[in-house]
Amino acid sequence: MDPRITLVTLGVTDLDESIRFYRDGLGFPMRDRDEDSDVAFFELDGTWLSLYPRELLAEDATVSADGSGFAGVTLAHNVETRPAVDTLLDEAQAAGGRLVKHAQEASWGGYSGYFADPDGHLWEVAYPPLSGE
Repeated sequence: MDPRITLVTLGVTDLDESIRFYRDGLGFPMRDRDEDSDVAFFELDGTWLSLYPRELLAEDATVSADGSGFAGVTLAHNVETRPAVDTLLDEAQAAGGRLVKHAQEASWGGYSGYFADPDGHLWEVAYPPLSGE
C-alpha cells in the first residue's frame, strides 16, 4: 500500500450547514457541484475533504449510524506561528464551530487547541516548533 491519505470523508447531519462552515467560514475551496448532489468535495493541499450525509455514509460502510461521543479520530491543521493558532480557532468559532480546548502549551513542546465543526468532528490547530526553535 502506498502510505498516504488521499480523501477524508466526514459524515454530516446537515450538508448545507457543513458546506457553509467549511467553504464560507473557513475558506476551503469547494469543487463545483450540482445543487441536488448529496456530496461536497474540497481540494486541499495534498488531499481532499468530502462531506456526505452521515446516514448514507454509514449505509455505504454497512455500519450503524447511531453513536455519539468521541469517535477516536481527530483532524489536524498545523500553522507556522503561535498567533496563527489563536487566529484560526477564532475563525472557526466565527464560522459556527465550537471551541473545545483553548490554545495552550502542549506536552510535546508546541502550542495547540481544538475546535469542533457543526457535527462535532474535532480539529486540532497546532504550532509545532521546528527543532532548535
